[in-house]
Amino acid sequence: MQEEINRKILIAVDESENAKRAVQYVAELLKGLPDFRVIILNILSIPPDDYFVDAEEKLKWEKEHQRKGEMILGECSKILSKFGFSESNIEKILLMKRCTSIGECIIQEQERLGCSTIVIGRRGISKKEEFIFGSTSNKILHTPKNCTIWVVE
Repeated sequence: MQEEINRKILIAVDESENAKRAVQYVAELLKGLPDFRVIILNILSIPPDDYFVDAEEKLKWEKEHQRKGEMILGECSKILSKFGFSESNIEKILLMKRCTSIGECIIQEQERLGCSTIVIGRRGISKKEEFIFGSTSNKILHTPKNCTIWVVE
C-alpha cells in the first residue's frame, strides 16, 4: 500500500514583495488543485516589555501590527482565490509571540501543523547583513527534517 502524500503547504508571509511573489508562485503552480491545503502564516514578533513605555503603548503596538498582519493575510488569500483555491483550502494564521528567530517560529508552526512544505520569499539581504543578523531563509533551509522548502526570489 502506498503512503498518502501530505499536501499541506505553509507559506510564511510578511509585507515584502518577495512574500507576495511566493504566494503568487504557489497559486500559479497549483492552480487551486483541490487536494492541496495552503496555510498562510504571518508572524508578529513581539518586542520585549521594556521596549514599551507602558502597557497602553504595548496594546496600541499590538493592535496596529495585528491590523497590518490581517491585511497581509487577506491580500495573500485573494491571490490564492484568484487562481482557483477554495476558501475551505486556505487557512490564515496570524501569530503574535516573542521570537528569538522568525525562522525558528516558522519551523515550530510547520511541525505543529504537520505541513510537508514551507514556502518563503527571500528578503534579498546582502551577504554582509546575512552574516551579521542571520537569515530567516537560511535558517529554514538548514533546520527542518522531513520537509520540502521552496524559496522564491
